[in-house]
Amino acid sequence: MKISNPTPQRQLRAHRPERPAPRVLNSAEHHAWLARHLTDRDRWLCRMLFEHHVLTSTQIVDIAFPARRAANLRLHNLYRWGVVHRFQPHRSLGSHPMHYVLDTAGAAAIAYEDGLELKDLGYSREREVGRAFSLQLAHTVGCNALFTTLIRAARQPDAAGKLTTWWSAARCGRHWGDIVTPDGYGRWREAGREIEWFVEFDFGTETLSRLASKLVRYERLADTTGIATPVLAWFPTAAREANARRALAEVLRGLASPARVPVATTSGESSADPLDMTASRWLRVDDSGALGRVALAELPKLWPHLPASPPSSGARNLDATRATRPRLEPPTPMPPAVSSRLNS
Repeated sequence: MKISNPTPQRQLRAHRPERPAPRVLNSAEHHAWLARHLTDRDRWLCRMLFEHHVLTSTQIVDIAFPARRAANLRLHNLYRWGVVHRFQPHRSLGSHPMHYVLDTAGAAAIAYEDGLELKDLGYSREREVGRAFSLQLAHTVGCNALFTTLIRAARQPDAAGKLTTWWSAARCGRHWGDIVTPDGYGRWREAGREIEWFVEFDFGTETLSRLASKLVRYERLADTTGIATPVLAWFPTAAREANARRALAEVLRGLASPARVPVATTSGESSADPLDMTASRWLRVDDSGALGRVALAELPKLWPHLPASPPSSGARNLDATRATRPRLEPPTPMPPAVSSRLNS
């Protein structure tokens, strides 16, 4: 299914009340029952929702299911069992896909699986359900779509690459937030090479001067970690991208070590699929016109001076002393193999 440009926040302001549905109690007996009925894919999906907060039904089909019907049937059961919660933002014309967040039984399942108490996760049902009214909802869903589109591409039979790491803004903030908080961090493996990047997902709600000023903090992060990581900035329109590139280039020229802050941009109008990160759409900010737009796997061509990314590791630049409570490891972005176990 072709994905359209992400929905602006102004179209998600009002929400249609959903029809009441029978829910089961989150009792110890119910959790024991779930232990026998949740598949590996169910548990993985719970971890993805815990990490990335909200995923639409379309995104869940992209990352985990062979078809929409199979996804809808399974998600309906997970909703009835209290594993996930769902809401559908109101739209004047047409309808938005259902949006899913982690519910209490799902959070308990992954906590117990890791030998933790639910309270250790810092999980709050009120906060998760409240995402339906968050002013950041459109931004979160749009940024997540950049990565779920990568997973969809990697799941194709003829896929050339694979998404090996996807960190949420919240995880990035826990590790680098005292310097800068990217909207996401990812790693893509293709043709024996692994590429890493930070994402800045712009929806036109932030001033370009404020966005460009983040490059100063990315330079400080590179100095602190000793790693120059490409920053990929996505903009909704070509006009917005052009204006942003001028602001970004001006800040880059003022940095002490601009080579330590590699930046490339794209817009939703740069490719047939606005959210396909693998397409030839990334343009280096200080490009002289010789290279033009390149695909994700070709990013090293833009900055040949950068060393190859080391193999993916769950411990990249982590400072465990900063954690205030036990944390789940980031889930692998690719879904587990579907077992022959019944999904009912």
